[in-house]
Amino acid sequence: MSDLKTDAPRPRRVTKRREETRQRLLDAAGEVFAEEGFGRSTVEQVCERAGFTRGAFYSNFTSLDELFLAMWERQSALMLDSIRASLADSATRPTLMTVDTAVERVLAAIPVDDTWYRITAEFTAHALRNPALKRVMAAREDAILHTILPIVEDALAAVGRRVADRNALGRALVALHDGTTVQILMEPENEAVRQARQRLFVTVVSSYSSTDTNRR
Repeated sequence: MSDLKTDAPRPRRVTKRREETRQRLLDAAGEVFAEEGFGRSTVEQVCERAGFTRGAFYSNFTSLDELFLAMWERQSALMLDSIRASLADSATRPTLMTVDTAVERVLAAIPVDDTWYRITAEFTAHALRNPALKRVMAAREDAILHTILPIVEDALAAVGRRVADRNALGRALVALHDGTTVQILMEPENEAVRQARQRLFVTVVSSYSSTDTNRR
């Protein structure tokens, strides 16, 4: 497997056909990674599943590492869009929003997916053995978190709460999400686990925010 290039890539002209090729490769990779495991997957398997040649793969990605990161970026964009949509009326109709309802909406927008969790867990283990890749993942996680937190802060502001330490809240939410995701995957039919997860998120969000005394 080729090493991930951490230098900024040269801009490529993205045509409709090229974008369709990338999306087919990403879809195929998701299927292959889920079936084989990231560590056992090959470029040839992804190409065969997508119906392309190795040339098509390498004209879009330098390695399976880079392809996974593109998958991750796509998943993150979909998640952010879902979170924004779930909280869209918090600013215009604040009387309908509470901390509990905000948490409920956000959690509903971030589905716990067994397949995606297994893929990301395997890739994370792979990245931990590669210092350069680990740094890339950490930077991208920070970027995603810094995009999500303003959305969360706006939702909390709509219900009269403010966040004093954004970074502390972000790290607490990530830790809570990762831990409770495993619990749900272990007991997918146990509704009590899901309800406990939501209560924990409400507790954490409430603990890391306070009533905005300046709100009129």
